[in-house]
Amino acid sequence: MTPLVDSHVHLDDARFDVDRDRVLERARDAGVGAMIVPAIAAPGWEALADLAKEHGDVFPAYGMHPMFLPRHRLTDCDLLDQWLDTHRAVAVGEIGLDYFVEGLDRDRQQVLFDRQLSVAVNHRLPVIIHARRAVDAVIAAIRRHPGTRGVVHSFSGSAEQAAQLFKQDFLVGIGGPVTYPRAQRLRRVVAELPAEQLLLESDAPDQPGIMRRGQRNEPSAITETLADLAALRGEHVEQLAAATTENARRLFDLGTPAR
Repeated sequence: MTPLVDSHVHLDDARFDVDRDRVLERARDAGVGAMIVPAIAAPGWEALADLAKEHGDVFPAYGMHPMFLPRHRLTDCDLLDQWLDTHRAVAVGEIGLDYFVEGLDRDRQQVLFDRQLSVAVNHRLPVIIHARRAVDAVIAAIRRHPGTRGVVHSFSGSAEQAAQLFKQDFLVGIGGPVTYPRAQRLRRVVAELPAEQLLLESDAPDQPGIMRRGQRNEPSAITETLADLAALRGEHVEQLAAATTENARRLFDLGTPAR
């Protein structure tokens, strides 16, 4: 089968400290050929860069996650701009807006988001966007920054929102949540989206699928998401694997994955 791409996995998370090498081995054994790791805050960029240097199939993205707003300073946006001048990255991320968690200042989130979108455009990099209860606000933001492209990860919006994103050169990341039968709306939407808009993701160690409910998630789990998604869409697994890998390869400029 075509080597898969996990388009969103937090391999630098402390929950992987005890067995990170084995997690990577299991992913490779499952057919995962590349893993995109988005940062969450500036203090973690150096360790992420080291992880990517150690493993050729790990590709870093750098940014400031909206859920960790208290960790960020506005000057970190300038630091990000400088960091990308000297460090290889496949994207700016994880960035975005979170309107679900209480107590996160929306105005400050927006300022950081807009500044990071500008940095991404200046460096001609795609963005990896977190958009929880904030898809419309995210769409409005990317329209203010012509040239922005990327992925809205863990997509949970409507078919109409997905169509608007596709017109803006945005893909959507699909992971464990789609495997739950109770996620009826998400499953209906994803079943009808063009294959050219889909990326597979684990969001590990979070968001395990139904087969790993209550457990720590791993990048190898995208094979389970792939199988469920293919059945949901009435497509062959290999056909969908090839499409999602090509989408990720093109968006993140990964080159042709090794078989």
